[in-house]
Amino acid sequence: MSAAKPRGRLYLVPTPLDFGCEVDAGLGAALPAQTLAIAAGITHWITENAKSTRAFLKRVGGLHELAAPLQEQQITELPRQVHKKGDHDAGSFDAKPLLAAALQGQDIGLVSEAGMPAIADPGSSVVRAAHALGLEVVPLVGPISLLLALAASGLNGQNFAFVGYLPADASGRAQRIRELEALAQKTGQTQLFIETPYRNAALLQGLLQTLKGSTRLAVCCGLTLPQQRIQSGLVTDWKTRAANLPLELPAVFLIGK
Repeated sequence: MSAAKPRGRLYLVPTPLDFGCEVDAGLGAALPAQTLAIAAGITHWITENAKSTRAFLKRVGGLHELAAPLQEQQITELPRQVHKKGDHDAGSFDAKPLLAAALQGQDIGLVSEAGMPAIADPGSSVVRAAHALGLEVVPLVGPISLLLALAASGLNGQNFAFVGYLPADASGRAQRIRELEALAQKTGQTQLFIETPYRNAALLQGLLQTLKGSTRLAVCCGLTLPQQRIQSGLVTDWKTRAANLPLELPAVFLIGK
């Protein structure tokens, strides 16, 4: 009787936070050697965007020899609706078929465009499917913008929540800011949120116009990049600080006590 064929693992592979930015922060500075070595050995990928994954693998290949040439890498994109609506709700998307190669013994890498997959990015449906199939899930070490921002903010790191994007329209945004501020003041829970970079300036202006002067606001721009800037303080002290921030870069916003 032959032994059962070993199953592959699902690796959660973080990528640098410089996606879409003009400056390359340097792959070796952003990711540990072990993460890069494991990524170089993977030939099957589930990804948010195939083009950005190929660009990432090309950078990895500059430091470690890839197990297969770039054109032979097996890259499968998550469906478009997963990007639009997310895949964190049970039953939103069945990712089990994407893991067929792992059942045949191939390791699979899950990757997003920047940072850790399934954290403020799609991928949780793939992780759930791996657990359901009895596959080993292995998160690798790398940058996670939300936790870097929280650690650097001086706000409560014992009780916090990531709330995604705020409404784009000014009135809806102001209402949501007031709700989050009230929650932060009542519970002490730090509230984290993000925005598309071209709307960062409008969001910051809305925060300064809506928040009370006694609320603490932190903005972390370009984390891990050479242009990184982090500002944190009471809103009443923010009037002279906003002009110094590179708001054209990806940013994390935090409010709390």
